Amino acid sequence: MASFSSYAIIAATVLTVVAGQCPNITSRAGWGARPPKATAVMRLPVSISVIHHSVMGEGNCTTTPECIGVMQEIQDFHMDGNGWDDIGYTFLIGGDGVIYEGRGWNRTGAHSPGYNDISIGICLIGNFMDHLPTTGQLEAAKSLIKCGVERNFITNDYQLYGHRDVRDTDCPGDMLYEEISLWPEKATPAP
Repeated sequence: MASFSSYAIIAATVLTVVAGQCPNITSRAGWGARPPKATAVMRLPVSISVIHHSVMGEGNCTTTPECIGVMQEIQDFHMDGNGWDDIGYTFLIGGDGVIYEGRGWNRTGAHSPGYNDISIGICLIGNFMDHLPTTGQLEAAKSLIKCGVERNFITNDYQLYGHRDVRDTDCPGDMLYEEISLWPEKATPAP
């Protein structure tokens, strides 16, 4: 796991998306991200948002220092275990309710094969098969998507999918999938 000795830098590196309802986003520097091996610019706005759960970080991501550690573990797993260029998701949301920058708005992710270059991937840290994420995580996800629409990163008429809608997987967990199925933007599963 990457070392990150001082969490005081977080306050100085939190990105505030200008105006409106946009939430604070902890930058890559704020959580001590490794540099990516490569990046690909994604054409914006996209018309799809895909919700994921990490499975990793269950029960040990309730404070910002704990979530930073999980962010680093996920990035290490994605880069070293999967051989990807970087952490796979566009953004991740910890049990602390904090939004962490993954690849960021304008970089192609590695979260949903066939959809990576046309979608934003938002991962809620934890395993949500049999319980819901925190209210803070759910509200942060909604706020992040709203911000993306306001800033023209996501189209006004976007479709929301759970990862299982676009790939054969249990992700984003049964309980989280049931929850997002109630959101008005939730689309029927992709063909």
